[in-house]
Amino acid sequence: MSDASYRDAIFSTPLDRMARFSFDEQVVACFPDMIRRSVPGYGQILGMLGLIARRHLRHGAHVYDLGCSLGAGGLALAGQLPPDAFHYTGVDLSPAMVARARETLAAECPAHAVEIVEGDIRELDYRPSGMIVLNFTLQFLAPGERDAVIDKLFAALEPGGVLVLSEKIKADDEQENAWLVERYHDFKRANGYSELEISQKRTALENVLVPDTLAAHHERLARAGFPRSQTWFQFLNFASLIAFKEISGSPGESAR
Repeated sequence: MSDASYRDAIFSTPLDRMARFSFDEQVVACFPDMIRRSVPGYGQILGMLGLIARRHLRHGAHVYDLGCSLGAGGLALAGQLPPDAFHYTGVDLSPAMVARARETLAAECPAHAVEIVEGDIRELDYRPSGMIVLNFTLQFLAPGERDAVIDKLFAALEPGGVLVLSEKIKADDEQENAWLVERYHDFKRANGYSELEISQKRTALENVLVPDTLAAHHERLARAGFPRSQTWFQFLNFASLIAFKEISGSPGESAR
């Protein structure tokens, strides 16, 4: 199996009719290459998950990875934490993603307590958790559904727990946003995408991926009850936030 066989070439030829983007078998086959070449900072965000867990996760606590795709978040945690440090549940709506993630995690981290569930994060019955990861997932929900999901995640977190939220974002200022989008397209060109691929994928994602501003994310987290959130990473128009649920009777972020 060569890397070339799984290179992202989905939008490399002209399409007569542009379908809405979906996480189907075709996307699953090239997903690692797609993410590497089109999501700035994705590897750095994954690399920090274990470090964040070491600092904030109670030993043996449960971790959700919502919109887990191929289970990269679980692999990142398992690569940095011992098997007894956490229990992991990855959730994804795509059957193709779920099947591949189950195979990957079973092969790569058999000693860790990991599971992959096919499900809708809007409807999931959440168990108490010490950490919830939401990497580039909320942006695919309708804007009117996002508050309710964050509310549910806040309720599911244990006191002292953390939510890691990574998203494609837009800037408040129109000129600044245009500059970020242009530089993002430069990033994709530098990674080998053609003008046709960039244009067709942008069309396929229209009204499927609807970004918020950083301010909107922080305001939503505050409304849900998080006393503190901060942007800890940004690369062009991609960012990651962390929100802290305080320990009962103790304000702010907990120390562990």
